[in-house]
Amino acid sequence: MEYKEVQKIAKDTIEYAKKNIYAGMSLIEIREMCERKMLELGADSFGYWDIGAFVFAGDETTISVSGTKYKTSDRVILENDIITIDLSPQRENIWGDYARTLIIENGIVVDDEFASNEEWKNGVHMEKQLHKEMMHFVTPNTTFEELYYYMNKVIEDSGYINLDFMGNLGHSIVKQKNDRIYIEKGNKSKLDDVALFTFEPHISISGSKYGYKRENIYYFEDGRIKEL
Repeated sequence: MEYKEVQKIAKDTIEYAKKNIYAGMSLIEIREMCERKMLELGADSFGYWDIGAFVFAGDETTISVSGTKYKTSDRVILENDIITIDLSPQRENIWGDYARTLIIENGIVVDDEFASNEEWKNGVHMEKQLHKEMMHFVTPNTTFEELYYYMNKVIEDSGYINLDFMGNLGHSIVKQKNDRIYIEKGNKSKLDDVALFTFEPHISISGSKYGYKRENIYYFEDGRIKEL
């Protein structure tokens, strides 16, 4: 599957970033590193407004912004910090879409299971739980709107808020940006009406300075939800 190959570029780039991000690096350097790595791994361009990597750190992780307005800040990674990287590799007009929030302690990225900052650890863990809950809930006949209402209630009941600037939780994967449809109120299309869709809740606790994001691409095979 071509999409799987392009998505693997994003996944491998995040793994590379985990090993090569350290305190003192600027977000501009991290963006350049990720974009360079995606091109090395086979991307020929970047899908979302020609931005390969959206990178936020610290209290910027709550920012939700369109690609038309995004500008990488010159912020520098601290010894203990949090960073969100959202990647959009593209090859021959086939898109990947993948995001992770990473925790940095003592100057390097650490496994969130062993992080000492409980707020950050809980936020990243909540993202994983949301993806599990989504996979448990959906069927091919679930509409985008039904998924929107259900998962936003799960987010709220768990004590978190949805930070997305449009209020949605993901979108279909298509070859033209304008053809995207979203996990949003009013979208009566069924998930199985599209070949692939993202789930990418961007969440925070009310009043917190920090946000969390986790994005995967999903599809149905023989009626069962699978991660690309």
